Amino acid sequence: MPETRYWLVGAARGGSDDRTDELVSQGVWRFWPDPKDPGKYRDQILSMQPGDGIAIKAAYTKKNNLPFETHGHVASVMAIKAVGTVRDNPGDGETISVDWHETFDPPREWYFYTARQSVWRPKVEESWRAKALIDFVFHDAEQDIARFRNEPYWRDRFGDADASDSQFGWTAFYQEFASKLLEFRGRRGELVEQINELVNGGHVPNLAYLRERGPDGSIKLMQDICPFTLMGAFNRGATVENRRSVAAALARIVGVGRDVPESFTGIPVLNNQASWFHASSDKRESSDIDNLWELFRAAVAYADAENDSNGTGTDLADRITTVLAQRGAAWNLTMGMYWIRPWDFVPLDENSRRYIAEILGVSLPNDYHQMTGTGYLKVVDTLLELFDSDETVVNSFPELSLAAWSEGGRDAEKPELGGDPLSEKETYSLSHIQQEGSFFPDHELERMLDRLDARKNLILQGPPGTGKTWLSKRLAYALIGARDAEQVVPLQFHPTMSYEDFVRGWRPGADGRLQLVDGPLMEAVAAAHAERNKRWVLVIEEINRGNPAEILGEMLTLLEGDKRGPEHALRLSHMREGEHPVHLPPNLYVIGTMNIADRSLALVDLALRRRFAFFNLEPKFNDAWKQWLHDTAGVDPNVAEQIRSRMQQLNQVIADDEALGPQFQVGHSYVTPKTGARIEDPKKWFQDTVVTEIAPLLEEYWFDRPGQAREQAEQLLANW
Repeated sequence: MPETRYWLVGAARGGSDDRTDELVSQGVWRFWPDPKDPGKYRDQILSMQPGDGIAIKAAYTKKNNLPFETHGHVASVMAIKAVGTVRDNPGDGETISVDWHETFDPPREWYFYTARQSVWRPKVEESWRAKALIDFVFHDAEQDIARFRNEPYWRDRFGDADASDSQFGWTAFYQEFASKLLEFRGRRGELVEQINELVNGGHVPNLAYLRERGPDGSIKLMQDICPFTLMGAFNRGATVENRRSVAAALARIVGVGRDVPESFTGIPVLNNQASWFHASSDKRESSDIDNLWELFRAAVAYADAENDSNGTGTDLADRITTVLAQRGAAWNLTMGMYWIRPWDFVPLDENSRRYIAEILGVSLPNDYHQMTGTGYLKVVDTLLELFDSDETVVNSFPELSLAAWSEGGRDAEKPELGGDPLSEKETYSLSHIQQEGSFFPDHELERMLDRLDARKNLILQGPPGTGKTWLSKRLAYALIGARDAEQVVPLQFHPTMSYEDFVRGWRPGADGRLQLVDGPLMEAVAAAHAERNKRWVLVIEEINRGNPAEILGEMLTLLEGDKRGPEHALRLSHMREGEHPVHLPPNLYVIGTMNIADRSLALVDLALRRRFAFFNLEPKFNDAWKQWLHDTAGVDPNVAEQIRSRMQQLNQVIADDEALGPQFQVGHSYVTPKTGARIEDPKKWFQDTVVTEIAPLLEEYWFDRPGQAREQAEQLLANW
């Protein structure tokens, strides 16, 4: 005789119209399909059989008046309203005949182990949690609340130890911040005004970037901002103390009563050069910021409702899909959703994606353009089911993010993850660069590092796609001897950058008076002076996009490796009262990158060239690259050889072109999968790369000869 199966079902129509009494009186249970998804739950309903147990439930969340301490967190609750046995299934996929045995008024409340779906079959054979739930609902057993509270998924919020003392105590602050911020959805003008006052005051570090740049390069006050960008202000690459200062200042504005977290360990952070979730005012659509606020609202509603019977899942999925199509969101969007409800949404930053794919075995899209709202929520549900298994290596999204940072965060192109260093820092050397996918010979890497150590300043120059940014950060880590994001300060030069932006300049204070504010160089100088036993590295991308002589000023002299001492100190253009002349400490290093194929760049000032060691990076379609494709991405060697041959032929054409030359060749990064990305169909992957990345580059190269660009792109794709 087969074992009895059990079903927990909703009884709401249209989101909030509870039909429990009506269904019980009629001796049926019915599901009202969503017109947008009429087949949802149909297969499950058709599989219900006579003799199955069935119960009507409603899921929601509560924070107060619970039989346990919540430590300020919201707990999921499931109310059991009626219990019965399936009598007949007519097979229409909507209605079930039921013998209802008992109704409960008030409903019996069950805690923690709940589900969003309107039709849920807990499988007793798969977990003790499911068995405990079935015993509670259908056999009048009491719930062992203490056991659930202290299970891995819930213990950091509801366990016997105070949740605020746990490694995930920060989650309560983040959730309250999001809830308070949501109250400003209809008061954005008030919010922006207060933020502009804070930014102009200059008393809080790292907020100067919260100004908008006009089409002419002018700096102006923000006119509008989305909630994710605002929360990103204390989730960027910075020291812990600076992040705490920003979080405290913004918490006062939105009205958060909790203390700012002491630690941000394992929380994914934004790249400092890409900290906005929307494009600038001259490049975004008028609805972009409105859409981000609506997504913010929908995400909070979805997380707090716990029940999808009111359509919050469909609403959220649609909002995610809309925003992913906008400029500026990308994978950062999932990080923002994780910040606002870290127990409900998974971050898909590069480290987490790698960890999910390699360690947890859950497949993900290789590109955010392939992600939809429905697809993202499916990933969330898949991982939540995995957390409920008895053999999972992590039990929640915060645990996953922390594990991804500490174990899987080895290869990110941009510093997406930050926080406190581990108690024992991970050592880093040139051998790690090779292991992580460098195709440069050992002796070349050794020479680069030796010259950086001796000269203090190094520039990596080369065609696009030769891994300049990737290698610059890893050389910095190798110089330091550890992967320490705090000691590596990334930034980017641009045509409108000035001495005041980079070194020091006058800025209006809160009282309307001008005050001197240090830029990233002087902040790095202060840090290096304060901790002379550590090496600090400035990584400047696109160093020749600005005017280095204008940006550096007298620092151009102080940068020289043999002038790193107090005897060479100089007065800055802007000095504070009583301040001594400034010199750069010998433990401060600078690595710059240059894309020598950029037509808009002028020749680098000879004075700058005298102060830096230069290394040319060339495309590396060598055996090391070919082996990497096979070992890491699973690309067949024959296919890899085809790709190599085609790319080398293209680069020969470019090198022989009198209007271009070797500096315009296409680098190997374009056709090198990131670590952890398994390529299921290498030919299609290469074709997609050609169409979406290489062909547009060739059109830019041969802008005056479109036929040549088209011909070379076709050569890459021909006879495949």
